[in-house]
Amino acid sequence: MLRSHEKTVVFIDGANLYATARGLEFDIDYKKLLTLFREESNLVRAYYYTVLIEDQEYSPIRPLVDWLDYNGYTLVTKPAKDFTDSQGRRRIRNSIDVDLAVDMLEIAERVDHVVLFSGDGGYRRLVEAVQRRGARVTVVSTTAGGSASVADELRRQADSFIDVRDLRDEIARERSGRPPRDDDFDDDYDDPDDDFEDDFEDDDPAADD
Repeated sequence: MLRSHEKTVVFIDGANLYATARGLEFDIDYKKLLTLFREESNLVRAYYYTVLIEDQEYSPIRPLVDWLDYNGYTLVTKPAKDFTDSQGRRRIRNSIDVDLAVDMLEIAERVDHVVLFSGDGGYRRLVEAVQRRGARVTVVSTTAGGSASVADELRRQADSFIDVRDLRDEIARERSGRPPRDDDFDDDYDDPDDDFEDDFEDDDPAADD
């Protein structure tokens, strides 16, 4: 479903992809994932979206975020917001949905193919709007059971769908080593329901460290 001549941009909803991979019992190797898209398409950029807990001495997601930032991904982060639920427990939430949507809409008319790593049905209208701007949209998630499986309305709206299970051999991380894993979202996270550069070169800017 990837085409070597198509100008392609990847959007990764970090929490959603993590939940999907965790449900399928494997870890994502983000170096392999980026290599796959560079080899199979004319990759313009790969975005990764996540929220960060900024008031902790150590954030378990930080090693992953730092690694991605130095290895070809464009990071879009925002601080997590905490609150106390009705049972007095500290909860953490925020959403990157709007950030992802704005970036995708801004780029849609300048690329041929948008790849969205998320199964969240809330993105259906976004996919529809991107298609009206002339870009083909592929959704990457899974039809396997569980809370992270793709919403039917999102899958139907997309031009094509790739099940993460079909990519497992190409993007799974060897459990014996690094790059960093993304097992960083603890149980207190609610399931998630920058700057955008105007110029895109013909070559692959995501390859710049």
